[in-house]
Amino acid sequence: MSEENPTNLWKEINTVWDGQDGYSAQNPAGSAVLMGKDKDGQAGVGPMELLLAGLAGCTGMDIVSILEKKRQKPEKFEVKVRGNQKIDTYPKVFTEFQVEYTLWGDNLKERDVEQAIQLSDEKYCSVGGTLSKAGPIHSTYRIIRE
Repeated sequence: MSEENPTNLWKEINTVWDGQDGYSAQNPAGSAVLMGKDKDGQAGVGPMELLLAGLAGCTGMDIVSILEKKRQKPEKFEVKVRGNQKIDTYPKVFTEFQVEYTLWGDNLKERDVEQAIQLSDEKYCSVGGTLSKAGPIHSTYRIIRE
């Protein structure tokens, strides 16, 4: 590990193998996620899927926060992330990402939603900033008015 630097922050996950096909990843607060399969054979989330989930959660949190500052709170909000993964060579890395935002709400302004997405993409989302080094991230959105 490198020296401590006041401008850096280490994040940590502890992952434990269950002796069969599962791995439990736990953060210091005690929240856990299953990768692989549990002892009953129920599938957990795959490691590459966790990267996509991290992007969805990161950008989603940004966008809701930005919209709330503009006094626009979605009634419902979904983020779907797709990753295009190389399958012909190892490692099977993602080379491109698609993020699709769906927001519900009569008070949402397109200009503000677009600005929130842009700010998340270009400034705030650390996961997106990391994954963008692997390939481009393309974003689309739609607003559904009830």
